[in-house]
Amino acid sequence: MMKAVTIDRYGSSDVLQYRDVEQPVPTGNAVLVRVRASSVNPIDWKIRRGDLALLSGFDFPRPLGADVAGIVEAVGDTATQFQPGDEVFGFGNPLNSGTYAEFATLPESQLALKPKNVSFEEAAAAPLAGLTAMQALLDLGELRPGCSVLVNGASGGVGEFAVQIAKTFSATVTGVCSEANLEIVRHLGADAVIDYTREDFTHQAARYDLVFDAVGKRTFTDCRRVLKPEGIFVSTLPSPELLASIAQTLLFSGQKAKLILAQPKSRDLQALCELMEDGKVKSQIDRTYPLSEIAAAHNYSETGRAKGKIVLTVDVGEQ
Repeated sequence: MMKAVTIDRYGSSDVLQYRDVEQPVPTGNAVLVRVRASSVNPIDWKIRRGDLALLSGFDFPRPLGADVAGIVEAVGDTATQFQPGDEVFGFGNPLNSGTYAEFATLPESQLALKPKNVSFEEAAAAPLAGLTAMQALLDLGELRPGCSVLVNGASGGVGEFAVQIAKTFSATVTGVCSEANLEIVRHLGADAVIDYTREDFTHQAARYDLVFDAVGKRTFTDCRRVLKPEGIFVSTLPSPELLASIAQTLLFSGQKAKLILAQPKSRDLQALCELMEDGKVKSQIDRTYPLSEIAAAHNYSETGRAKGKIVLTVDVGEQ
């Protein structure tokens, strides 16, 4: 048996249960990880609330959690990339990975060796947010040196990684955030910052090669006027408006609208690991909670005021 967080129905944070469940057993190419830390992503509480019930279904109890950092406990009979004792990080499908637990199993393709010079907490803050930013900028946004990039939500979990990664690839970066977080975003390397409470970035004169809406608050229609003629808009929110814009811009030259749904690729995790080991990208942790205080962690995440990531820790003594 082990401790894990599950839900028996959809609802507020009151439905979160920290309870005893069966410990998973790795089979095939799966890896059993002794979890040292996880993190809260907005998709976690959207699943908990039932916002994604059409995808997550109505089978209960349901596990939660996607990000993980920990130590390999055992591997399946066809797994070849890791061995017990390896320190790893990664993320799985938020619908079923269940990393809010003392142990979790993930396919070896969704893990990589943890950056050697960071803590488990810092590593757990990075996978989903870091790969969302990396894949949005490089794969969808076609980022290249000299590009002008605007990151909306630059002080959030995904946005802070986006600013750092864009600067690593020699882009000129403008970060949009609240006045309270302007210095944080400047410290991350942004060349310019915009306080959204004072200025609507979609009405400025500047034009960008890439606009990355890391918080899903603006539409492609809003942002077209600040995109260059061949500019790309990438959002984290699969809204009907965005999906329509993607369809409209897919087959024609000119501005493009795209949706980022991060994929847990070991290659990208390894690249993120290298950036972290080189000190070019760092996890920004706002608050840390023990796993048993998951309700408080979700409540804080839902305020939308987190400056960076919210991390969950599993007490080694409890294991």
